[in-house]
Amino acid sequence: MKELFNKHSGKFFALFMTLLLSTLGYFLYFAPVQGLENKFIYLMKEHGYIILFFWGMLEGEMGLVMAGLLTHTGDMNLFIAIFVAGLGGFAGDQVYFYIGRFNKAWVHKKLHGQRRKLALAHLLLKRHGWPIIFLQRYLYGLRTVIPISIGLTRYSGKMFAFINLMSAWVWASITIIPTWYFGEEILIVIHWAKEHWYLALPLAAIIGGGISYYFHTVTDKKLKEKHEI
Repeated sequence: MKELFNKHSGKFFALFMTLLLSTLGYFLYFAPVQGLENKFIYLMKEHGYIILFFWGMLEGEMGLVMAGLLTHTGDMNLFIAIFVAGLGGFAGDQVYFYIGRFNKAWVHKKLHGQRRKLALAHLLLKRHGWPIIFLQRYLYGLRTVIPISIGLTRYSGKMFAFINLMSAWVWASITIIPTWYFGEEILIVIHWAKEHWYLALPLAAIIGGGISYYFHTVTDKKLKEKHEI
């Protein structure tokens, strides 16, 4: 049974995430309030820590920001929110790590189009060691690839789990605590963005495009350096 699960852990995880997102969509649809934002807030208030855990597995900062705002308004406890979000982030990367560890042939087949990112992840781990595990949550475009690629190597599973857990709690802290502290200012900005969406949307697109361009440029540069070596 264990071998069967290990062999098909990637498929089981994909099925789990499909069921999770379908369930979230169901509850969002039937939430007794109007507007997508209000529906999310309603669910966070009613089932906050459960949703935060699974949102943490997806490593979505938006969920942590919402949790930070709810801690600011007193609807969630700051320390519990950080603890739960960190556990979710930890669990998500552990799953990706063991997908790589026990499904090497499946990973190489399914992530064939991501082979450049896999190569970059291996290069970063070889050059920088454990700090890459700690920092991988902040590497846009490599969050999923790095734990999978490390699972493909002989890197210690226990060491990865320890570094991953510490990293997840730091990630949750530096996202939730500033949101909690500057909650009032953030709510003012959100209110402004709602009223001036015609300015907020282009600004967000420019910032997002700039970040994406920057990290893709860094990726290409690292791969070129590897081939030159």
